[in-house]
Amino acid sequence: MKSIVLLRHGESVWNKENRFTGWTDVDLTEKGVAEAYRAGNLLKEKGYVFNKAYTSYLKRAVKTLNCVLDRMDQDWIPVEKSWRLNEKHYGSLQGLNKSETDIAPLPLSEDDPRNPRFDIRYKDVPDKELPRTESLKDTVERILPYWKEVICATLRTADQILVAAHGNSLRGI
Repeated sequence: MKSIVLLRHGESVWNKENRFTGWTDVDLTEKGVAEAYRAGNLLKEKGYVFNKAYTSYLKRAVKTLNCVLDRMDQDWIPVEKSWRLNEKHYGSLQGLNKSETDIAPLPLSEDDPRNPRFDIRYKDVPDKELPRTESLKDTVERILPYWKEVICATLRTADQILVAAHGNSLRGI
């Protein structure tokens, strides 16, 4: 039987601080690492043997995936990273406390250092495709082509796929 497992990353530093994270590249907390290892143990207990894994460019998802694969002794499987699996871009809300903020996100200005056009990870992505802010609908529109054309297409040759990403990008899927 073919299967795809969707896994949200473990707790990040900004999750713990109740901050909008978006594309800001924050690390996992100790609790987040422990959550990832527990997920790996559970998937191993359930007998999953993945043929391929996918993750975003953001370290909280990458590290979660690495911890899971390590616990499963499947570090060797191919892993593909894509910016399209990144979290929703919260624009100017990134870094702000969620409980203190009740506004729609404004886009980042073109000279804002948080603008993804300044990040080397996105150097091969056409500037017009890089968001400065996103709604959930925008996030879904960014993810679905990758989901259909790449991840689902992998099921033709793979039985089990793991996708480690973010709350909103996984909701979009």
